[in-house]
Amino acid sequence: MRTVLKFSIALAFVGISHPALAAQCGRSAAGFDNWKQEFAQEARGQGIGQAGISALMGTHYNAATISADRGQKSFRLSLDQFLAKRGGSAIVARGRALKRSYGGLFAQIEQRYGVPPGPLLAIWGMETGFGAVHGNQHALSAVATLAYDCRRSDFFTDQLYAALTLVDRGALSPSARGSMHGEIGQTQFLPKNILNYGGGGNLDNSAAALNATANFLHAHGWRAGGGYQPGESNFGAIQAWNAATVYQRAIAQIGRQIDGGGASADQ
Repeated sequence: MRTVLKFSIALAFVGISHPALAAQCGRSAAGFDNWKQEFAQEARGQGIGQAGISALMGTHYNAATISADRGQKSFRLSLDQFLAKRGGSAIVARGRALKRSYGGLFAQIEQRYGVPPGPLLAIWGMETGFGAVHGNQHALSAVATLAYDCRRSDFFTDQLYAALTLVDRGALSPSARGSMHGEIGQTQFLPKNILNYGGGGNLDNSAAALNATANFLHAHGWRAGGGYQPGESNFGAIQAWNAATVYQRAIAQIGRQIDGGGASADQ
């Protein structure tokens, strides 16, 4: 999450309401092009400019995104299985090294947001292997496909409006690449979170991404000095980051081991 837009602008966007959409959701590629035409008309009425509309019309139905959305099997694993699959011990080891080498940055972040290095490094490592793997999907197509798809249309409609707003502002390239659900950058932000917490900047920059991640956690209740294990005061902020229980517990465990030492995460 990145270079900061005026917070008041972000709040103004959050306050935007859009009417019940006339554009019909679908369950296959067949209706996607017609849906784009209908959605574009609605988007114009909501103030989306020509850059955003052109970006929308350039999207394609992404079958790989639908397949990924239906098949998130790793979230059904036990904690030990999940940590082994995601390389928990490697994240801990690299995270400890990065905590030392990025010490000044993490000190600044903790002073500003109250978030210690451990959970930030756990998220960074879990999401992109510390920037090694960002995903290679056409981000706008992924978000548009999920806005069209009936399963979670309302949620991703909001994400699509945010993405088109970012395009209009020049903060997001229409050709941006991301993960299967349209997440972007070093810690994988969805468009609405980029707009609200990342400032609409370049989240491929690690310092900006880590600041934005801390901003997100702080905005979701993180308080300096509080614990972040299950049942502790800051665990709710980790829950806000990702809805999967096993992911939440993994972040908490890896973060604790980075911050306080102990055995590797998948032991």
